[in-house]
Amino acid sequence: MPPPTHFLCIPLSSPSLARSWASFRADVAGTEAYGVPEDAVRPLGTLHLTLGVMRLERDSLARAVEVLEGLRPREVLEALRAERRPSSSNSLSFSASSSASSSSSGTLRLPVTMRGLHAMPAASRATVLYAPPADGEGLLRGFCDRLRASFLSSGLMVKEDRPLLLHATVVNTIYSKAGPKGGRGGRGRNRPRLVMDARELLRRYDDHIWAEDLTVTKIALCRMGAKAVEGSDGDQAYEVEAETEM
Repeated sequence: MPPPTHFLCIPLSSPSLARSWASFRADVAGTEAYGVPEDAVRPLGTLHLTLGVMRLERDSLARAVEVLEGLRPREVLEALRAERRPSSSNSLSFSASSSASSSSSGTLRLPVTMRGLHAMPAASRATVLYAPPADGEGLLRGFCDRLRASFLSSGLMVKEDRPLLLHATVVNTIYSKAGPKGGRGGRGRNRPRLVMDARELLRRYDDHIWAEDLTVTKIALCRMGAKAVEGSDGDQAYEVEAETEM
């Protein structure tokens, strides 16, 4: 099948995430101890949770933007909380919990914590390292599934055989020019892709907190292929076609 051109995502950004990312990069990039090439560490501006990918042309892109603008993420979150609302005796404690999940301005919040480090396809032969998200209320997965549902039902997004794995990729060897045993890597079809033994690195970062209570602020439709951020020191970001705020 033709490769996807766009993806639906939750962008991740906060001062604590920036600090944790910088610390991780300084610790592991280019060091022989962990075997992580510097160019395999994903730029800070690319960190996100992917909800699904799509192949969009001009007409279908316009339809995807319409679907995005009609998502109403706050209403989705409110509905999920309402479904979990306890009856009678526990209503007071629920009310207090709901207040804690809202900002001082009354805007509903979905705080997410990024903790730990996992590998794909396996720790001993990893090509991707990622940070998994979690939220105290256990609403994030259902929230993302409901946002995806609008794109799936419209036919813009094709449902995959595997379940959605929410993750923020921090290392991906497909972007590295270093191949196995010092050979050339990269995106070429005939070039070997670097594989890492990440078991020690995963143990080191097993309980690492990348960001705590990071608030989901927007849902974005982005174009594949990160580009350099003008005026930055090597940072990259994805082109945003459209976004909707919480």
